[in-house]
Formats: sequence, C-alpha cells, structure tokens
Amino acid sequence: MKRTILLIALATGMMTNIQAQTSTLSGTLRGVPEGSRIVISQIVKDRLQPVDTLRLDKKGEFKAKLTHKEPAYYVLQTTERNGGMCHILLEPKDKVKLDIVYFVDRHAFSIQSCKGSRNVELYRQFNDLLLAAITPEQQAQLPDRASRLLANNSKLLMSAFLVTFFDNNFDNYVSLYAKIRNDLITDYPDDPFVKHIDKRLQGVVFPGMEAPEIAMNDPEGNERRLSSLRGNIVLIDFWASWCGPCRRENPNVVKLYEKYHDQGFEIYSVSLDKTRDAWIRAINDDKLSWPNHVSDLNGWTSSGGKTYGISSVPSTVLVDRYGKVVARNLRGAELEQKLQQLLEEQEWVAPEEQPEVQDE
Repeated sequence: MKRTILLIALATGMMTNIQAQTSTLSGTLRGVPEGSRIVISQIVKDRLQPVDTLRLDKKGEFKAKLTHKEPAYYVLQTTERNGGMCHILLEPKDKVKLDIVYFVDRHAFSIQSCKGSRNVELYRQFNDLLLAAITPEQQAQLPDRASRLLANNSKLLMSAFLVTFFDNNFDNYVSLYAKIRNDLITDYPDDPFVKHIDKRLQGVVFPGMEAPEIAMNDPEGNERRLSSLRGNIVLIDFWASWCGPCRRENPNVVKLYEKYHDQGFEIYSVSLDKTRDAWIRAINDDKLSWPNHVSDLNGWTSSGGKTYGISSVPSTVLVDRYGKVVARNLRGAELEQKLQQLLEEQEWVAPEEQPEVQDE
C-alpha cells in the first residue's frame, strides 16, 4: 500500500513539474521607437493571448520567462498601428538568446542572430527570405526557395507553422505538407499546426499512393474509367471551361499529347463544369483531341475532384504505368522531363500482365 502511494506521489510530482516548466527568452532589440511597448502573446486556439511585455533597458536588452507545458508559439508585436510580428516557438526549458532589429519603415522584425533553438533559427532563415524578396524576380523565386528550406528542415516543429505560408496554394505543395506531417505526427500529435496540416491532407491523393478509381461519363454519356488506361503513363487533368489559367495551359497539354501519345502517354481530363454545352465547346475550341473527357457537371462538388482532394484548377496528377501517383501539379518543362523519365524507365505492359499493386 505504501509503495502504491509513493508511486502515485512520484507520478503526481512529475506531472506537476511538466506543467510548470519555464523557458527563457533574452537578447537585444534595436530600432524600436522610443517609448514603444513590445507585447508577447501566445497563439492559443487561433487567437493571440497576451502573456507579458518586453521591458528593454537602456542598451535595448531584455529577458522574459515563459511557462508552458508543451511547445508553445509566441508572437512579439509592437503596439504601433500596422506594427510587425516576430514568431517564436519555444520548447519547454528552452533558453534562447536573440539579436533582433525592428525596421520601422517596413514594420518588420528581423532576427539577426539566434542561439539556443533550431526552431527559431529556422524561422529566422524563412523570415529572411521573405524580407529579401523585394523585386518581382525575387518574389517569383520565393516559393521555391521557401519550400526547399522547409523540406530540408521538415523534422523541426516550426516547419508545421511555416508551411501554412502555402495554404492558399495548397494543391501545388501537397508533397511538402505530407513530408512535414509524416516527420512530425508521431512526436507532436497534439500540436495545433501538425493537426492543421494533417486535416488538410485528409482525403488528398499524393505521390506514392495508388491512384484511386474515377468512373465518370464522357460528353456522349459513356462511362470512362481511369483504370482502363492502366499500362500507360496518365496525366489526370482537372480543369473547367470557365478557368482562364486552364485554357491558357491547354495548348501545352495538346503538344505533350501529340508528342508522346504513341509512346504510351494518355490524358484523362476531368472537367469541373456545370454546363454541358460550355464544356463541349471548350474541348472543341482548344482542340483537346484525346477521347478521355469526363464530367458529372457538378462543378466543385465533382466526384472526381472530391476523390483527389482538388480545391483549385488547373490541377494535375501524373500516374505511372502501374497506377501509382508520381507527382502533382507539374507543368511545362518539369512535366515533360518527368514524363520522359517515366517513358524511359517503364516499358509498356498490358494491364493483365502487370503485377498486382499492393497498398503500402
């Protein structure tokens, strides 16, 4: 009995210690207008909850102690109108030292140096990319540079927060979301941002998976099944007649089809149209000569679109000869390069002669 009581007491003490762990945030902050206050807020259920105010001495130095049980997301924020934000992720017992500069003209924080946290260092590098993207050319390169940075640091929890930078263009970065989710879900199943990306991925088909079946009707009312094309390299093209970017991309898709069809390349076009006449007119006007055009004319609630988690068009899914998804949303030179690679690596095999695809 005494042994049981002792074990309970020890366990209770351990739980209390976990709940009361403290992190330290210290360093220097330069460039803040005299008399300004820097508020520290914690992100709690999608809201900013103020927890402290940074008190700067004459040298601009500060020190704050923050208590939390789990890894916690904090925001440093000025009280000026349209003031900037600096995001900090602290693990329990972290001791982080920062040198921060505030650029009044840009209303932006910049972490010049970071010691004691790989998560905050990742944020520093990501934020530097954002601040450096000034010219149109730099802004065009930003998504690629930012996504590569996160892919190379996908095991750091801060990547789950930073990947939300791509939320409005989710379809193009599904593989990045999946990599971060897979690298973090075991160690951080209850983290709000890990939960967020896990939810975004529910029902989404991404590389490595077997391509789910689509069975829809063509303009003449005949059912066409995606699985009937097994043995070919297939580009599933989600589009619509009312989608300007889709229509502008169609000539490139036509060129690919004409160039590689004889080598075993097929296109399976899923339209998110609601009007049959507009759908057929666009097929004819854009000279989309392949036979596999399907639609249930339900627009965004298209069964094919829902099966593949499509939330924007144009969207594409590239499927290999064995029915495995290879890539999403490749276009232009990237798509042609991947297509050439698959055609070289995978010889055409009749569907009945292919090995059975096993779920991973």
